[in-house]
Amino acid sequence: MLPAAEAALKGVMMLHAANIVAFVATVDSARSRAFYEGVLGLRVISDDPFSTVYDANGVELRLQKVSAFTPQPHTSLGWSVSSIHDSVRAVASRGAVFEKYPHMKQDTDGVWDSPSGAKVAWFKDPDGNLLSLTQPPSA
Repeated sequence: MLPAAEAALKGVMMLHAANIVAFVATVDSARSRAFYEGVLGLRVISDDPFSTVYDANGVELRLQKVSAFTPQPHTSLGWSVSSIHDSVRAVASRGAVFEKYPHMKQDTDGVWDSPSGAKVAWFKDPDGNLLSLTQPPSA
């Protein structure tokens, strides 16, 4: 870091030491709450007219309650798991449907072997947010 920038930041909390908060949008909070609690097993911290807040293993996940939403084609949230196939089967047994992409070589569980060696599978929440499970190469 340049000395002037370093001096300007003295006494200011840097974000590298702050906890991250994740955000996802929903137009149907009851349906989404059933999914995030029942299918994904997340614990609700609070629920108000603006958002439902979950504890995602120490990360605050806020499902923003919005009147209109267009899901994006890229991954919004993802979880790092130690066993991709066990995790896919567990989440699928509770109702998640894993995506199959014709341009990707995926196994019968929908798992793709990435060039890095990571294994990835994708599924959508009730609003169409694309979510993923990833087994890192070292797992």
